Amino acid sequence: MPRKIINSMVCEFNGQPVFSCEIHPAVSANPYIEFSARLEESGTFRFVWTDDDGSTYEAEAEIEIS
Repeated sequence: MPRKIINSMVCEFNGQPVFSCEIHPAVSANPYIEFSARLEESGTFRFVWTDDDGSTYEAEAEIEIS
């Protein structure tokens, strides 16, 4: 199975864009990506990664503000 090379990442919170980046060949094979977000309500982060052939991979995480 060929290795997938991720070339972009998008993060949304409750459907609103929070962070995005393009990953170029000069970036390490397993980059650590960190960002900050100020949240005033509970909701859902949605992460979408896109690889070289256009395939997408998604994950979601619930955040509760008390």
